[in-house]
Amino acid sequence: MTTAAKKAFGQHFLADPNILGVIGRLAELEPDDIVLEIGPGLGVLTTFLADRVKLVHAVEVDRDLEPQLAEAVGARENVQLLFGDALRLDLTALDPTPRKLVANLPYNIATPLIAESLTGLPAIDFWCVMLQREVADRFFASPGTKAYGSVSVLIQLAAERTGLHAVARTVFRPQPNVDSALLAFRRRKLPPEFAEIKRVVEGAFSHRRKTLANSLQLAGVAEREEAVAALAAIGRRADSRAEALQPPEFVDLTAALL
Repeated sequence: MTTAAKKAFGQHFLADPNILGVIGRLAELEPDDIVLEIGPGLGVLTTFLADRVKLVHAVEVDRDLEPQLAEAVGARENVQLLFGDALRLDLTALDPTPRKLVANLPYNIATPLIAESLTGLPAIDFWCVMLQREVADRFFASPGTKAYGSVSVLIQLAAERTGLHAVARTVFRPQPNVDSALLAFRRRKLPPEFAEIKRVVEGAFSHRRKTLANSLQLAGVAEREEAVAALAAIGRRADSRAEALQPPEFVDLTAALL
């Protein structure tokens, strides 16, 4: 008996094997890869990965899926199943250490998990993830657009996009009410003081209706006068808004504030 997907976990199981080839291509799978998969569900992607890489760490929050996952994995010794909340588990303790994150991510944890992995999983240097299309677009949105925000800046400072593939709703069971996309990106070397940059970026976007200087003050990051001086130092006007700045400008802005 197949376990029904649970809305509380944001589950939409892969049901069309044709999408697996696209994932394999975008993920640039190699025989020596150690892969982290979050939300393996019924194990469709897990077994595909296991047949092509050295080892898969599959992390699943839903214990009810354990029998079906175990059956799907079968006798494969290169799959390590771990049950728990991926946002709470110490994934840095996984051994051997995964270098790629390849997953059909549960919708409700996709953004925080990716954002956390940038700094919390420093060994991960490549991601290939299934996301809501609007989330995928937000990650690599351009300045000045509605989708551009703090997550866009932080991800673009930490990674470069290598692939994007729109995915039909029909590849999932149950079918979601939103469009999806496969997004692949590779880690860049993090800028120095990334933790401080993150604080500035999040403060800058915390009050989008305000100017950047006012937003930083309201967020408790810097006094308005300090923010205005820092903006001037990078060649920006005092009334600039956060969505106008390119990601590298936030690096310069943070340096000017320090």
